[in-house]
Parts: sequence; structure tokens; C-alpha cells
Amino acid sequence: MKAFVVQNYGKKEELTLREISKPILRENEVMVEIYAAGLNQLDIKILSGEFKMILPYKTPFILGHDLAGIVIETGSGVTKFKIGDEVYARPSDLHIGTFAEYLAVEENDLALKPKNLSMDEAAGVPLVALTAWQALVEIGKLKKGQKVFIQAGSGGVGIVAIQLAKYLGATVATTAGKASFPMLKELGADVLIDYKTQDFETVLKDYDLVLNSQDTKTLKKSLNVVKTGGKVISISGPPTPAFAQEIGASWLIRTALSLLSFGVRKKAKRRGIDYEFLFMKSSGKQLGEITKLIEDGTIKIVVDKVYPFPQTNEALNHVASGRAKGKIVVKIK
Repeated sequence: MKAFVVQNYGKKEELTLREISKPILRENEVMVEIYAAGLNQLDIKILSGEFKMILPYKTPFILGHDLAGIVIETGSGVTKFKIGDEVYARPSDLHIGTFAEYLAVEENDLALKPKNLSMDEAAGVPLVALTAWQALVEIGKLKKGQKVFIQAGSGGVGIVAIQLAKYLGATVATTAGKASFPMLKELGADVLIDYKTQDFETVLKDYDLVLNSQDTKTLKKSLNVVKTGGKVISISGPPTPAFAQEIGASWLIRTALSLLSFGVRKKAKRRGIDYEFLFMKSSGKQLGEITKLIEDGTIKIVVDKVYPFPQTNEALNHVASGRAKGKIVVKIK
């Protein structure tokens, strides 16, 4: 099968298209013929080597964290899916590889594809939707009447998170360029802040929850708009000692991550705010809940551009540019 492979880590490295063997199916896995794959900032961070401490993939390996496709074979222990099912997934860490024609995916990572989405649309959903769900529902426990600040509203996570927060009954503030305002208002954003001309610190006050997806400087500023007892959840770091312990990191890595997040944790504690780092986990069960919200029209999917599979490197460059309004997807079949 054809697959895009990471040969070497590096910020200037590109993926290599190779012909490799089809995956071997295990008893709890489903073989998916991949029709489309979504691209994420996580792919860029892994390729650059930025996440080697957290995810020590040994080169060469196939990149890619989102897929939509059709089940063509099932392992002997699989009970939830059958051949011919249209599915989508964010495969578990260390079992990734969606920039390929086939992937063996653990049954518990899969969900049936929303009936009202094309393969291209569905491929861009799993990672960003699971991130939004775990931040707002699982960790943030966002409630009706609360206020949430979701950064980078026109990005993949932002678009889903805004809609999910409105479904949960929250008031939503977000940052974006002015060109994205009409789209974000239609999706439900209540407070729109132009990141080019406005400082969100001067606009927002006493928020219950912040979903941070930007740099550490923005994260520290975000702590100033949250009320005492509120929560800041970051999906871009810095990781916390609790996260390092959760992934079973070595003493050296635990120490390094503790130092990286010390300043943020200290400021949060001083202000009576809970700070958590979220590195989303695969979950077919949660994806099934998200599917219901997509099928009933609560969550709409926005795709910026679909690239042909041979142009996967160009698609990654588009994601890296930060100019995408919605998801970038590659069509594999």
C-alpha cells in the first residue's frame, strides 16, 4: 500500500511517499480502507520532533491521526463493526498512521461515520471534536449560564468547541481575524475579538473556563480573565507533572515537564484557578456521542480545503501556515 512516512524528525523535514506492506490485523482490530484523512497541528509537531518526549515514535513511521473509511476486515474478537460499515476514528497514540491506504484500528477507537457527512467531511472531525468534548464536557464540566473563552475560533478545535459550548448553554467568547466573524457568529459565538487589533484581556472578565490553544504568553494572559475557582485547560502546553505521571514518563521527563509548567501553575494557584493540560485520548464511545450531535444538526463541520493524497506535504504546509478556516483534509480514495 502507499503511505506517507516520517523518515527523519526535523522542522524542515517533509513526509516521504513509500510503498509498504499492508498492516497485520489483530483480534481486537478492524481493517479500514481509508478514503480520507484529516490533518492537524499535532502532525506538524510530531514531524518536527517537538513531541518526542511525550510520543517517542521510532522512525520510519506513518503519520496521520484522523480517518474516515470503510471496514474491509474484522479481527476475531471484534463485535461492534462488520465489513462494509462506514467508520471514522482518531486512532490511539502509538497506533497512528492514517496517511495511508489502509490502517488496522482498535475497535474501541472507532465509531460509525455520521450519515449526513461525506468521507472528506468526516475525516476532519475525530481529533478536534474529541478534544473539544474532553475539554468542555469531561474536564471543564461546562454548565448552562457559564462563560467560556475559546481561543482561535476559526481553527479546527475552535469551530467544534464553539458549537458544543452553545449546545451546553454557555456564553462563548473567541478570538479570530475579522474575516471569520460572520462564520463564527453563525456558529454561535457571542463575543468576537479581533486578535490583530484587540487585546482579549481588556474585553473579557470573570470567565468560568478558558480553552487555550496558543503559546505560553497567551496562556498566562488568559489566567487574568478567569474568576477565582475557574479553570484553564490548555491543549498546546505546557504539560503538567500530573500529565507526566499519567503517561508513565521517566523521572527525567517528569522533572522537565514540571519545570516547563512551573510558572503557569504558580500563577494559577496564586489566583485560585485550576490549570490542566489536555492531551486528548481516543474514544469511539465519545465519538459516538459527537456523531449524534452532527446528525441532528447541533454541530456543523467546516472544511477549508481537500487535497489529493499525493499533495499531503502541501496540505501539511497549509495547516502550518495557520491560515486555514476549518479543517484541511487529504482524499485518499
